[in-house]
Amino acid sequence: MIQETLAEAKDKMDKAVEATKEEFAQIRTGRANPAMFQKVMIDYYGTPTPLSQLAGIQNPEARSILITPYDKAALGDIERALLAMPNLGAQPNSDGNLIRINLPELTEERRKEYVKLTRDKAEHGRVSVRNIRRKAKEDLETIKKDGDAGEDDIERAEKELEAITKAHVDKIDDALKNKEAELLEV
Repeated sequence: MIQETLAEAKDKMDKAVEATKEEFAQIRTGRANPAMFQKVMIDYYGTPTPLSQLAGIQNPEARSILITPYDKAALGDIERALLAMPNLGAQPNSDGNLIRINLPELTEERRKEYVKLTRDKAEHGRVSVRNIRRKAKEDLETIKKDGDAGEDDIERAEKELEAITKAHVDKIDDALKNKEAELLEV
């Protein structure tokens, strides 16, 4: 019972760390990255659909992205969704078959804004991990109250839970450091 609670908490914390890293990938650095467009949703025949399911996304050069729709009828919808995308900082250009996005060089001010945004996303990730820890602690307390485990076992499990939590928070902090370095690199 205790090991299942800890395993479930660890699994959820792993997912929280991965979600935070995915959020980081969407923040653009000086280079173009197809991951920036992972969460762009297109209204495709009345159904919100991820861009990656409607088009091929490539980056042929360091600061450009090519989006080639599988269905040419979706070109206008894709272009509208890209125009509505926050933090893009570029105008999508369509030639009727594909969309080209040339990302401008980041200014120092824009880089600092992105660092702030990255720190905010990291804090959300840490909060998620802590909420998972809190829920696991509540579950351990319930196990203790029900008499399914002794106090020593629960105490050991709580120490293990703290170690797991610290390891996951450290992973988020490491990813944050890497992303900040990447953002501030000129």
